[in-house]
Amino acid sequence: MATSNWILTAQCPSRLGTIDAVTGLLYQHQHYVTELNSFDDCHSNQFFIRAQFRVEAAFDESDFRRQFAVRAGKFGMQWRLRSTADKPKVVIMVSKFDHCLNDLLYKHRIGQLSIEIPAIISNHPDLASLAEWHGIPYYHLPVTAASKAEQEAKVMRIIKDSDAELVVLARYMQVLSSNMCQQLEGWAINIHHSLLPGFKGAKPYHQAYEKGVKTVGATAHYINDDLDEGPIIAQGIEPVDHTYYPQDLIAKGRDIERLTLSRAVRYHVEQRVFLNGDRTVVFAD
Repeated sequence: MATSNWILTAQCPSRLGTIDAVTGLLYQHQHYVTELNSFDDCHSNQFFIRAQFRVEAAFDESDFRRQFAVRAGKFGMQWRLRSTADKPKVVIMVSKFDHCLNDLLYKHRIGQLSIEIPAIISNHPDLASLAEWHGIPYYHLPVTAASKAEQEAKVMRIIKDSDAELVVLARYMQVLSSNMCQQLEGWAINIHHSLLPGFKGAKPYHQAYEKGVKTVGATAHYINDDLDEGPIIAQGIEPVDHTYYPQDLIAKGRDIERLTLSRAVRYHVEQRVFLNGDRTVVFAD
């Protein structure tokens, strides 16, 4: 007997009966719920639910969608249904630092990240050999202040031609234009160290060392038009002390960045993240 696994997510205004709208139909079709998360936000009066379920027989996706659309319509639900076997296409953007890219490629290779990577885009040629080793097309698109608009237009063309559902900035060290941020808002993830906004510039860890910081970390967030202030998906933090010199802080920071970014990508791919205004609801596993 064929077995498949699916994920159904929905959000809507808070109302009585929203959980039953989802679980009732799954029960009616005898689909076994393997994971269920829900949250009612009393501040925004929004309800969020994620149900992962197992189908033990042939699954008529069109019929299920039709039936659920009727239920969802009664509650004004925005919803998505996806098979866990689907692998969304993810375009990765990177500059010279390779730690986040390496981690994503490794987890992709061993199946820990269930994604396809149709393209890697960079403003430097340094990591072309890494992409080539993985058999992934590498696009070197240099950028200057004068060529920024033209370069970003090429980037967006690659993203669209790749049918990408997600863009990941894996230490892409360029500030995106307002126009590009608006195009990518809500479906592009960025990573940065947690020393912002206190320690800005080229050597934030050296500045942090001089001030004797006691923690370092990283934040992964969706892009919007506010620099490094988009809705947060995942964060990581580790304690440090007086024995950590700048190079030690940098090494620790890079480890946290790669782990935090890959976790955020996985949460997005597994439909664990809901946008709730400028905030997120994240059903971590």
